Amino acid sequence: MEVLNRHDTSLDEEGRFRLLVDAITDYAIYMLSPEGIITSWNTGAQRFKGYKPSEILGQHFSRFYLEEDRAAGIPARALATAAEHGRFEGEGWRQRKDGTCFWAHVIIDPIRHPSGELIGYAKITRDLTERRAAEQTIRQSEEQFRRLVQGVSDYAIYMLDPAGNVSSWNFGAERIKGYRPQEIIGRHFSTFYTPEDREAGLPETALRLARAEGRFEREGWRVRKDGSRFWASVVIDAIRDDDGDVLGFAKITRDITEKMETQRALEQAREELFQSQKMEAIGQLTGGIAHDFNNLLMAVLGSLEILKKRMPQDLSLTSLVDNAMQGAQRGAALTQRMLAFSRRQELHIEPIDASGLVRGMMDMLSRSLGPLTVIETSFPVRLPTILTDPNQLEMAILNLVVNARDAMPSGGRILLRASEESVPSGKGPLPPGRYVRIAVIDEGEGMDAKTVEQAITPFFTTKGVGKGTGLGLSMVQGLASQSGGRLILKSSLGEGTTAELWFPVAVVEQGTETAAERPIQEENVARRLRIVAVDDDGLVLMNTTLMLEDLGHTVFEAMAGPEALDILRKQQVDLVICDHAMPRMTGAQLAQAIRNEWPNMPIILATGYAEIPEGAGIVDLPRLGKPFSQAQLAEAISRIAA
Repeated sequence: MEVLNRHDTSLDEEGRFRLLVDAITDYAIYMLSPEGIITSWNTGAQRFKGYKPSEILGQHFSRFYLEEDRAAGIPARALATAAEHGRFEGEGWRQRKDGTCFWAHVIIDPIRHPSGELIGYAKITRDLTERRAAEQTIRQSEEQFRRLVQGVSDYAIYMLDPAGNVSSWNFGAERIKGYRPQEIIGRHFSTFYTPEDREAGLPETALRLARAEGRFEREGWRVRKDGSRFWASVVIDAIRDDDGDVLGFAKITRDITEKMETQRALEQAREELFQSQKMEAIGQLTGGIAHDFNNLLMAVLGSLEILKKRMPQDLSLTSLVDNAMQGAQRGAALTQRMLAFSRRQELHIEPIDASGLVRGMMDMLSRSLGPLTVIETSFPVRLPTILTDPNQLEMAILNLVVNARDAMPSGGRILLRASEESVPSGKGPLPPGRYVRIAVIDEGEGMDAKTVEQAITPFFTTKGVGKGTGLGLSMVQGLASQSGGRLILKSSLGEGTTAELWFPVAVVEQGTETAAERPIQEENVARRLRIVAVDDDGLVLMNTTLMLEDLGHTVFEAMAGPEALDILRKQQVDLVICDHAMPRMTGAQLAQAIRNEWPNMPIILATGYAEIPEGAGIVDLPRLGKPFSQAQLAEAISRIAA
């Protein structure tokens, strides 16, 4: 009785192998002799290529290739590659019996005797022009079927009984999933699913759909024997007898983890590129608006300043002018924030001890917070030196502290902390190196991920109408970027917010003179100069001329670079004050042209931008930030013309 049962099991196994290969309808599966002669032929191959077994058995497989491919020796190279490397895979045009062509995906695996002798090849072809399922029938011996299926290593090919238990197992399944046949045959195929997918009933759903529709195809996570996961492409075909009853299922699984990860990396790169392009576009727009607005404010402030000096000393009139000037100055501060975001703000870079700077701010910070909010500090006695604009850094810290206060309407604690950090290569959004991190931490309402993502976008604010411009964090980010660092926000709802300013540690050479240490030359207001004022904006030019003439200087006006050069060639000139952003010839280009003809001519570049003018020999030009007052103009002239 035991012998009979063993015999029945063998018959069932042989039948299952035959049914397995016969049920695979998407592939032409056949065998070749070592010389490439076709020794078996399945119905899938007959469906793809149009040859009956009697017409093709004994023929060389190269007859499926195009004439030019045969002439190039491609069939022979395919067999040589499979024999040498253990596998050949490729795509190309193949020819049917009727002469029509189809695009085929081909895998050739060598079949070797246990002694190592090459006894033939297993060849799998898929018609990718139709990508439709077609039944394949294998008409060869049990040993040929076994060798054929075992020769496929890139696909897990196995059978399931009607209940979903594994009933056969090929080498590809062992390689991909890690189980030996004796470890997995008889177990339910849901073993390969993740716990969450099993709980959701996905294995049962797959069999139900395959039974109802004849085929199930899906991608998802699967689990190997060692517990690791891989992304799998799965096809399940129902196997039926002549009466249509389901005898089991043929299952093909392919590991496409690498393909999925590549696609995910590509999508992430696209998203990062989109965000970068969006922020760059916003920055360019913001910088352009701020530049034009600066010119308008220049005309307003300058005219008001001259008006105030010349008008009668009437308190009612003076207060109106003062109000107008304050409004214009607030507009100027707004443009500075816009320029900071677009990284076009002019910074006065100096070596800074962050610990000392913050300690000097504590009185001002405490007064800004009110009685409900307490500020605590955690600063080392001394931190490494950083390079940035000290005034802008103070504004940035004040801005972050005020934001923290506003996030705690009922009061709370703000922690101001600084430390030296080291960023290793490939870690985080910053280049590797040493940094000083200044963090402002609150216990407020916090922000969700979407709000954090939008927080530094210009004009985005969570405050009520009239309580914020939405440019504070943009300005802070602009300062950090211009200084070689970064603003990093960390927040979650109900858990507060941490705003971190990262600045690279600076190497300051001994003997370097800071702005605070440089001697300030006395103003030379008595000397009357002949000055060329150059600006393409008529309002700004008129305003600059008024301020210069009010200071007692003689002014020659030019609205373009070539016009300024003509004046210099005709008039005796002591100084040139020119705008930078001018069409056709920028201020930097004009300065270079002046240096070429008049090497010793003093030049002041008036601009609201932070870019260093291009061109040899002009990077040391003194600059006057727009909008400027008459006092600032006079100071700039006294420094260069002394």
